[in-house]
Amino acid sequence: MGTTTPPRTLAEALRARGDESLAGLLRARPDLLNPVPNDITQLATRAGTRASVVRALEHLDKFALQTAEALAVAPDPAPYATLLSLLTGDGLDDGEQRDDVGAAVTAALPGALATLREQALVWGEDERLRLVRTARELLAPSPQHPSPTGLGPTVAEATAGMSPGRLQEILVASGLPATHDPVSAVAALSSLFTDRTRMAELLDTAPVEALSVLDRLVWGPPYGEVTPNPTPPVKWLRDRGLLLPVSTRTVVLPREAALHLRAGRAHRVPEPVPPVVAAAAERDPQAVDRAAAGQAFTALSTVEELLKLWNGGGPAILRAGGLSVRELKRVAAALEVTEPIAAFWVELAYAAGLLASDGESDERYAPTPAYDEWLDLPAQDRWTHLATAWLPATRVPGLVGGQDAKGRALSALGPELDRSAAPDVRRRVLALFAQLPPGTAPDPETLLRRLRWERPLRGSAPSAEGTDLRSRLALWTLNEAELLGITGRGALSAQARALLNEGEEAAAALLAPLLPEPLDHVLLQADLTAVAPGPLERPLAETLSVLADVESKGGATVYRFTPGSVRRALDAGQAAADLHAFLAAHSRTPVPQPLSYLIDDVARRHGHLRIGAASAYVRCDDEAVLNEILADRRSTGLRLRRLAPTVLASQADPGSLLEALREMGYAPAAESAEGDVLITRAGARRTPPRTPPVPVPEGPPTPDETLLGAAVRAIRAGDTAATVVRKDPTEGASAPRASSGSLPRTTSAETLATVQAAAMTGTAVWIGYVNAEGAASQRVIAPVRVEGGFVTAYDHTADEVRTFALHRITGVAELAEDGEG
Repeated sequence: MGTTTPPRTLAEALRARGDESLAGLLRARPDLLNPVPNDITQLATRAGTRASVVRALEHLDKFALQTAEALAVAPDPAPYATLLSLLTGDGLDDGEQRDDVGAAVTAALPGALATLREQALVWGEDERLRLVRTARELLAPSPQHPSPTGLGPTVAEATAGMSPGRLQEILVASGLPATHDPVSAVAALSSLFTDRTRMAELLDTAPVEALSVLDRLVWGPPYGEVTPNPTPPVKWLRDRGLLLPVSTRTVVLPREAALHLRAGRAHRVPEPVPPVVAAAAERDPQAVDRAAAGQAFTALSTVEELLKLWNGGGPAILRAGGLSVRELKRVAAALEVTEPIAAFWVELAYAAGLLASDGESDERYAPTPAYDEWLDLPAQDRWTHLATAWLPATRVPGLVGGQDAKGRALSALGPELDRSAAPDVRRRVLALFAQLPPGTAPDPETLLRRLRWERPLRGSAPSAEGTDLRSRLALWTLNEAELLGITGRGALSAQARALLNEGEEAAAALLAPLLPEPLDHVLLQADLTAVAPGPLERPLAETLSVLADVESKGGATVYRFTPGSVRRALDAGQAAADLHAFLAAHSRTPVPQPLSYLIDDVARRHGHLRIGAASAYVRCDDEAVLNEILADRRSTGLRLRRLAPTVLASQADPGSLLEALREMGYAPAAESAEGDVLITRAGARRTPPRTPPVPVPEGPPTPDETLLGAAVRAIRAGDTAATVVRKDPTEGASAPRASSGSLPRTTSAETLATVQAAAMTGTAVWIGYVNAEGAASQRVIAPVRVEGGFVTAYDHTADEVRTFALHRITGVAELAEDGEG
């Protein structure tokens, strides 16, 4: 094909592209690479399949899609001027405002066409633009699938099968000369509807009610129902072909007539320019960064508090998977947040690999070993870990509480929360944030309008809430970004910009100075409370959380000491002297006397009773205490009996017995079989090593440049082999291999002689080859060496050096000389 010859097929158009252009196509449509096409023809065929075209259309912006829709209702092929006219109109309906839109369309159309050409949805020169057939079928109008433009079928399509007599009646009623030739009649009617002057004269004679009917149909849908005895206005329109019958009860406004009424426009409002994201507020960038850093610190504290709740083993997993509604409510109450926000924190910890199921027979959620590693990181690195887990996650916490397609409730950590569009929406939302000046909070409504313009087809099906999925994902992204500290006061923070553009290290470096320094002290008060005026160092916080209960959180955390919390510390192996020393070392105020008395009193009674396994037993050196327990009515359910003066036996298990006696006001201690006190360490339960959940991809990943380069070379090589001209071994005539469709056949002696000659002269030959699996293929090779029953050659089809067994070569043919064939 010469360089000036217009392409006749999509394959020829792709073959004429440069390597960079082919790489651009594969980059924009990575599904075409799985597997790598053998040649250009196979690439073109795959690019025209329905699934691939649908995926490509879903990635178009609003104006590129409008351009494709205009081509779908234009003649095939369509000149550039016709396409431009469909998008701008003929300029005879509006004034200055329409001129402004037309100028914007004229400026944007070359770029939209370039996008469609790059994605192989449109091919051909400007004077013969062709939309690929599958895209035309998807976007063209039909009664089952109305066109997005709201246009109906052409006159020729709508009158197909209409009797010649009925066509003559329409021509006469429209003031056209009658003809018995249906083709001429259709052409005459189409010519009338596309002639602005004659069409205007015809409509001037229409009743006002008939014009009202046309107004209702002109922008679509173009179909309407009629009764067997239509009203006079409808009958007037039907008699003149302005409404053509589709069935006995349905009529349609033909495309040519609708375009006249629309002043030639395929769309009511072309959108060549993306909507501008407006600013809702301008804030001090430093205030934004500080607010985001504060929220980031809160996020770290919340995730840590959540996993502490499940340190000893979290809630059971539902049979269908996920967290029960009751357990989610408990988490929300413990974190003092709403249930949707609690679901977000649970899902974030799961996405970050800090939380998983333990895999036991009684399966429960628990922290993973990665949680302990995460706790050892600096605060800024812990935040970047959470943020980088959130960005690509396909699990959508906002769906929790809703229903799936079968009406089943969606639960946190359940199996039905993945939405592959979520990562793309998050990154697009944050990219739009980043385009605004620092400190600027965008207006959510204009942001959603921009997202709909960028991807008008993807996720556009209305949901139960009445809005499309991408809009819901965007709104959830705004809320989650604020909770996580990506944004502060509605604007993107500097550390988040660094995370998106430069990576985790840069983000951590910007965040570190904004986070509060951990404190090494608390303020003890006489009412048995301790006030932490800020975040505490980890060893202090962990010990204090065992020794006291958190009473309130905020800028300062208030801890309360109770007999139960002191006993918890003693159970963990601390002695009373250790607790006194700890408080004295970390309090900026003197240790209050009531607190010292509380510790000594609990320590004096702690371990006085011993619980062991019998089923369970209680032993105590003080017989009076055991007598008191036996006399207490609350112990009836434990079914205690005396085995010895200092030992009671129970049919309850040791754990239940331990808890029951504590509820009765005692301070028993568990002991081992050897009689030693068992020390219970808080937070000891961990799952086996787990990997974070893998995001569900929306489609094939974007290939890297190395893969693209190799794929283009392989396709080019395969195309060379597919289109090479070879000599017919029997007649000497040359013909394209592709036209043969069969393997070359030669004897073993002829094959050996031909490849040996090719190796000596350095020429390429065409062979048929059957591999070890029995698969046959045709290749163009340049033999380098022939020995030991094998041919070492450069395989032009695979673009690499390979070794071929001579006995598997079905035949060989020389390639035609230049100019032959």
